[in-house]
Amino acid sequence: MPPKKFFMKQIMMRRVIYSLLPIILASVYFFGFKALTLQIVVLGFAILTEYMFEKRLNKPVSEAVIVTSILYTLTLPVATPYWVAVLGIIFGVVFGKEVFGGFGKNVFNPALVGRAFVYISFPIPLTAMWNEVSTSFPGGFARYMTPVIDTVSMATPMTIYRTTGELASINDLLFGAVSGSLGETSKILIILAGAYLIYTKTASWQIMVSVVLGFLVSSYAMIAFGFTQVLNPIYGMLSGGFLFATVFMATDPISSASTKEGKWIYGALIGFVSVVIRSFALFAGGVMFAILIVNTFTPLIDELVKMHKKRLKEKEAA
Repeated sequence: MPPKKFFMKQIMMRRVIYSLLPIILASVYFFGFKALTLQIVVLGFAILTEYMFEKRLNKPVSEAVIVTSILYTLTLPVATPYWVAVLGIIFGVVFGKEVFGGFGKNVFNPALVGRAFVYISFPIPLTAMWNEVSTSFPGGFARYMTPVIDTVSMATPMTIYRTTGELASINDLLFGAVSGSLGETSKILIILAGAYLIYTKTASWQIMVSVVLGFLVSSYAMIAFGFTQVLNPIYGMLSGGFLFATVFMATDPISSASTKEGKWIYGALIGFVSVVIRSFALFAGGVMFAILIVNTFTPLIDELVKMHKKRLKEKEAA
């Protein structure tokens, strides 16, 4: 007998979708209509993949898979081939969610699992195929896809810095006049989305603040110790997908810490690991892998916090 409803009603997930709509529209303006068609194709396969698993248990598809699909697609460059994007979302839904038992049981953020899979498996389209950014009306609304960049001097801010040591202007980083993945360009829209999610109590402000503080403190500390490869903290925070991941990925209620103190520890660790990966590893980014790494320790963090609280109560009662 089929489930009465195809989708599981999830108000919090709908709020996340609302916060992402301006960013989706901005991605079309910056890079062309392929940004939208990529979203549609990936969304279709995400829903189909989850449906194939849930129909056996007579359960509806979660609206969370829509959020997973949107977030995953926004981490991709617009030139990503459709088949690569589809493989990534299928992998993310299956191995980042369904193998753990479905919605609410996953250890890792499914969108990041899919992104990490295609990043490692298909490095050329994910790290070397970037497109110009439209900066005047009607922008990408008048074309399928903006021209491909064929020189490093016009690549993403993180790539440019690693190659030449040059920094993009703060204004360009804030308003999106730089190349990059679909969702990471306009930091203003990301910040506004974060404010909306905090105001509606949809996402944890403690996690957002602790990730930023962990990133800034770690960056300044490493610079003070003489590590010249560490990017200026303010530029680092506004470059790449750091803010996008902080607002939408780190705050995933399933794979993030649940205790109040644990959220601060969890966020600070993400900020610290992001700086370490960016500065000393081969990857220009880092926050994606930082979140997945810290996701591994999230249950332990919460358990240690609970044990500490229990010991304090026992001491007070003694």
